[in-house]
Amino acid sequence: MEDSRYHIGFFKRTTQLLSRYGIETHGIMPVPAEERLETRWYQLFFIWFSSCMNILTFSTGAAGPAFFSLGVCDSIVIIVIVNLVCCLLPGFFAVFGPKLGLRAMIQARYSWGYFGAIIPAVLNIFSSEGFLILNCIIGGQTIASLSSQLNDTLGIVILGIISLVVAFCGYRIIHWYESVAWIPNVIAFIVMLAVGYPQLRENLSAPVPSATPANVVSFASILASNMISWCPMIPDYGVYHSPEVSSARIFIYTYLGFFVSNVTGQALGAAFAAAAPSVPAWNAGFDDRSSVGGLLHSILLPTGALGEILTALVALSISSACAPTIYTFSNSFMAISTWFAAVPRWVYMLLSEGILIPVAIVGAKKFYATFVDILNIDGYWTSAFSAIILTEHMLFRRALFTEDQYPIMTWASYALLPSGIPAVVAFVCACGAVVPFMSQAWYVGPVARQGSGDVGVFVGFVVGAITYALARSFEKILYKKVGRADAY
Repeated sequence: MEDSRYHIGFFKRTTQLLSRYGIETHGIMPVPAEERLETRWYQLFFIWFSSCMNILTFSTGAAGPAFFSLGVCDSIVIIVIVNLVCCLLPGFFAVFGPKLGLRAMIQARYSWGYFGAIIPAVLNIFSSEGFLILNCIIGGQTIASLSSQLNDTLGIVILGIISLVVAFCGYRIIHWYESVAWIPNVIAFIVMLAVGYPQLRENLSAPVPSATPANVVSFASILASNMISWCPMIPDYGVYHSPEVSSARIFIYTYLGFFVSNVTGQALGAAFAAAAPSVPAWNAGFDDRSSVGGLLHSILLPTGALGEILTALVALSISSACAPTIYTFSNSFMAISTWFAAVPRWVYMLLSEGILIPVAIVGAKKFYATFVDILNIDGYWTSAFSAIILTEHMLFRRALFTEDQYPIMTWASYALLPSGIPAVVAFVCACGAVVPFMSQAWYVGPVARQGSGDVGVFVGFVVGAITYALARSFEKILYKKVGRADAY
């Protein structure tokens, strides 16, 4: 389906041409139930399994020993516990796509209101581009590790182009690609484990400093941020799947896709990063904890040509995380307002590519500081956003997906949608509450300075949920007293 009524002139002609070649041109309009016919439910597992079973997830786990000085056992315990809990949120958000046929930032209007939803849409644009940059930096480092004749720039450009091509083709091609993109990564991780097992086993008995509460909490915060940050994009990848399936089935497929890939990748990253200082070749590849790609290549080096091939495939398959992110970047831009929706998705994808490549090339010089800063900042706002969406659905929409609870025809009407004031108030309160608990390279809040670690992500979620529940309840009571019909 093409949103041709929004496109004009050159945009309309180009979009029509792309549509004839099978490129998805459907914008942000709700997908009607009669067009939500996809029943390959395994796609809801593989899209997230592939997106997370890669070197970026490996690098997230590596942050435990490399950045927070945690031992491998402590890191893995934290990884398992945090993912057991935090994977619940993506599983919940995945249900919205098939049940409502709404993109994430359009569905947000049913709690944030038409104008209030501009806030998470804009933030999602910046967050998506930040993740794209990080993904391409890691891929560029990995490709550069193959030869002294290669550099980060070449890898970043190659990854950017592959990701753009996949995202450009749209929803169905993204799902097809994600169903196979995980294969080289799983093979590479198995080979790494086989090659490095003696060193990993020996490192288990190596002495490590005691884990401080601040480091444990901060690492847990990084892991939670990594998981929660997927929530503002997850519904986008179920809008063509049939609403007839049970919510539990959608939830289970999504939960397992995230949990299995993240625990596996992060645990391997923590194990190899912890062992790297005791293995000279690995430590040299790790390059003072700044090149995860170099670490991966150095581990695979003893396998000869196979290791070179696997390293290259792992680097290129980072596009499995980049392609959906570019797609969501464009959806979020279109969701800002009707004016932005008049510009077709492919234009925003090209814009994303134009920003991605030069910024990633510059950002490649200092990976981990960039990674931690962006990931935690992203976690702050997405935790509050997720809390508001969850509270609205569970308390005020009765956890139902009926037309009575979500009147789809009102999706673009600011008069018929909620005012959004409670959501904005709750978001501001959550962001304000986060500040004292922040612990970043550029700012450490007064509570974090006392040794609590960075608990801003958790505080933002709790404050966002409680404040929204109170503010939305007050709004409903006020509307009732003044005799005004409650907005949807």
